[in-house]
Amino acid sequence: MKTINSLAIKLICFFVLLLTESCDSFVEVDLPKSQLINETVFEDYATASAALTDIFSNIRTKGVFTGASTGISNTLGNYTDEIISVDKPNNASLLFYNNALLPSNSIVALYWNTSYNQIYAANSIIEGAQKSKNLTTEQKQQLQGEALFIRALLHFYLVNLFGDIPYITQTDFKQNSIVTRIPVQKIYEFIIHDLEDAASLLPVDYNGSERVRPNKFTVKALLSRAYLYNKSYPEAANTASAVINEGAIYKLEPDIAKVFLLSSKETIWQLQSGNTGANTLEASFFTFTAGPPPLVSLNNNLVNSFGAGDLRRSSWIKAISNKTSTWYHAYKYKENIATSASKEYSIVFRLAEQYLIRAEARAQQGELIGAKEDLSKIRNRAGLSNTTAASKDEILDAILNERKWELFTERGHRFFDLKRNGELDNVLTGLKPGWNSDDRLLPIPQSELSTNPNLRPQNPGY
Repeated sequence: MKTINSLAIKLICFFVLLLTESCDSFVEVDLPKSQLINETVFEDYATASAALTDIFSNIRTKGVFTGASTGISNTLGNYTDEIISVDKPNNASLLFYNNALLPSNSIVALYWNTSYNQIYAANSIIEGAQKSKNLTTEQKQQLQGEALFIRALLHFYLVNLFGDIPYITQTDFKQNSIVTRIPVQKIYEFIIHDLEDAASLLPVDYNGSERVRPNKFTVKALLSRAYLYNKSYPEAANTASAVINEGAIYKLEPDIAKVFLLSSKETIWQLQSGNTGANTLEASFFTFTAGPPPLVSLNNNLVNSFGAGDLRRSSWIKAISNKTSTWYHAYKYKENIATSASKEYSIVFRLAEQYLIRAEARAQQGELIGAKEDLSKIRNRAGLSNTTAASKDEILDAILNERKWELFTERGHRFFDLKRNGELDNVLTGLKPGWNSDDRLLPIPQSELSTNPNLRPQNPGY
């Protein structure tokens, strides 16, 4: 990032404080007009870009995406069959593990409030860049494209967690305070529209030497997933192909132990770890060096489900034993303390998922040979032979299993996969304490329903 003067730093701090800390809830207050975005931030590209970068930093440390205990890599892993929680009073994961969530749950409220605050910040970037008289057209497009991506990304996770939600596209707090929830199908239309716009605005090249600012193909990676979840299979396959075919930029990492390194060519987009030498919050949280585990460990059912010779089992999972027992923790990220230079960033999109998206989309369209080829690429990289699945249903089942082994503890993939395939009840009933069909959605935070009655009714079961 360019060196910026003290005045610019003050502007950024004011801007960031306003956007991310102005209130606990995006519908809580009506900010005075004089306190809305300071246009001075957009007089210079360095300050505007720094403000956008701070949103990514906020995404890394707070809310849905954080690799800490409150992020969905942990909580949704507990919610399904990936992770088990230790029964301790200070273990916030336990309520997810026991399916004991209430509308008053603080982590659920954190997901809602933090996501919408980050969406508000993205909308402020979009509006501020558009109004700026000093930024070039190219600079405006860069800022707006990245902000549109952020807006779509956060709404994507909100709709998959909560179902019908508001889609916020403005910074008018008075209007936002009375918003209503929109049906899931409409939300997907908005997400896809935002992503198509973002892809048209962003360049192929990354902004900087690291893959921490989204480019055109980062947007397409999310777009292919959105198409898949929306059952738009031809579009999902074609968009995933657009990413896969960029062989000069992205390649499957042949050494499975290097997939999550900072330098991996498989990475499409990652969250910078902050200070020099910092690594990932995931490694800090999931790693333990002695048993019993302090808070969580991998579910033995997951660990034992890997086939013989699967390199993901040996490289991405670590066993910790004492004299009587053995536990396992996720070991995708191996640097759980700071190093002289950062070695790992938290990866949000990587190429392997695009192959699995295309495999599923192809299978759903009856393109079974192509689906098997994509599936086998992921298996071969893990040291396994080609898939033996033959029929459409067999291939789809094999893909669901492959996603379980490839994407475990990566921001809720397992929960979302079981949910969208109608398999939550089949897999979790009897395995999870108190599981019922209504648990497919999280509760709308009670504080939000009390503040804005237009968000009612509460999701079923709560």
